[in-house]
Amino acid sequence: MLNMRGAIFDMDGTLVDSLMLWDILSDALAQAYPEKRDTVVSEEDNRLIRVLPLDAAMTLLHDRYGIGASGEEVTALADAVFMDFYSNRVQLKPGVREFLETLRDRGVRMCIASATPLPLVEAALDHCDIRRYFDRVFSCGELGKGKDTPDIYLMARDWLGTGQQDTWVFEDAFVAVRTATDAGFSTVAVYDRYNPHQDLIREMATHYVAPGETLVKLI
Repeated sequence: MLNMRGAIFDMDGTLVDSLMLWDILSDALAQAYPEKRDTVVSEEDNRLIRVLPLDAAMTLLHDRYGIGASGEEVTALADAVFMDFYSNRVQLKPGVREFLETLRDRGVRMCIASATPLPLVEAALDHCDIRRYFDRVFSCGELGKGKDTPDIYLMARDWLGTGQQDTWVFEDAFVAVRTATDAGFSTVAVYDRYNPHQDLIREMATHYVAPGETLVKLI
């Protein structure tokens, strides 16, 4: 078991199987804006929108690719699609509940640090029945900064009141794992089929949960 007093969890792709939601959103955007159906988002921007706050991500799509009449309009559409998904369809990744139970039983303090807006995070926690494991939820949207900066991890660590050496960050995306690692955290990277650069993620993270494995391997 990891030497851990505090744990900072990403939600999407780490705790819940939700990254297919970007495909669902892409279909919704194509239906709402058929004139932009064939728009190709660059690989770099595609990675970036997955870690930015949702309003910033949708504003990027509007500003750079002309999708929607405004960033606010695209964000409103995304909010509706996301809320339906998180309230009714999202599922935990295998092994997550058992792992969270183990950490709670061992007195590990836990919180969530997510780029997903707070109401959507709360909807997912309620739908998956895991709210009781977490002392607090931190959202990049509230902070005004994405996971390309370490601010959300530092804020979460300070709130947990645990030391840098025994506070671990659980993530799935390359940008987030890199940011947490560069900030001096030990990291657990969880494989998700929708995330590129798995070789780099595996190399960078302190521990790696590979395809076919679950967080339970760390117990």
